[in-house]
Amino acid sequence: MMSERVSLFIIAFTVINVLACVWLLWWTAKSRGPQAPEGSAEPARVGHVWDGDLEEYNNPLPRWWLWLFVITVIFGAAYLYVFPGLGNFAGSKQWSSVGAYEAQAREREARLEQQFAGIHSVSLAELSKDPAAMSTARNLFGANCSTCHGSDARGAQGFPNLADNDWLWGGAESTIYESIANGRRSAMPALGTVLGREGLNEVASYVVSLSGVQAPADWIAAGKERFATLCAACHGADAKGNAVLGAPNLTDSIWLFGGDFATVRTTIENGRNSTMPAHASLLGDTRVKLLAAYVYSLSAQERVADETTVHGGTGGDASP
Repeated sequence: MMSERVSLFIIAFTVINVLACVWLLWWTAKSRGPQAPEGSAEPARVGHVWDGDLEEYNNPLPRWWLWLFVITVIFGAAYLYVFPGLGNFAGSKQWSSVGAYEAQAREREARLEQQFAGIHSVSLAELSKDPAAMSTARNLFGANCSTCHGSDARGAQGFPNLADNDWLWGGAESTIYESIANGRRSAMPALGTVLGREGLNEVASYVVSLSGVQAPADWIAAGKERFATLCAACHGADAKGNAVLGAPNLTDSIWLFGGDFATVRTTIENGRNSTMPAHASLLGDTRVKLLAAYVYSLSAQERVADETTVHGGTGGDASP
């Protein structure tokens, strides 16, 4: 809401302009200047002549123009009474763009809840087979998730691929729903100060070797020992990760930020901090469940092939 001084200025400025229009209407309607003789069919001439035969007449304004002007002024005054336009005066209808948007949002929400009233009693697997539900969910994903995960849900550097079967926090129905509803926060601590330059090279060499990348054998051996001391608590002694902590599997070829030596070394040295925002408060339970079912459906084929595999994740979670 604007200040009282600004509101009064706008009200005064607007009212003066409306009154000026009324005055202009009155002023132009008055007869002035030379008039044609009574009963004469010829219009009055003002005496201005150009090029010898081009004369200026003193004709009155057309009535249609005057009436159109009158209607415009009346409409403007009525509009300003009914709708906001005079500073902080909200108008007799108390209409506002915010109120109109909120009313439309409530109407859309009511239609959505009515259309999908029964989805809360079905599993994500069942819901993912409903074409109407998935059509709506696909639009929801495009509007709310594609900025980070891409329109095809295959992610980008720092944003996980949701169309495979690799999950940081686990790919169970309840876990996917939890990730979308309440979000996730992950933190890979910076170990550069602890390890030093030599230690960083050794641990990075060991980590990349787990997924088949070549590295010096002596660095790998030394890095394995350091890994067991500093990294195994989160990633496991076998480096296959821990879905409870959102710690990624380091033995596959799936990397959130990149799996080359330089990127892995940077991750270990500086750490990674990522956030998957909570959407329950933004979208409501019905939309969250539709999104969860859609995400579940994206990796359904790989899930059938390997129902028990748990690797990387849902949400903007950090991994090397």
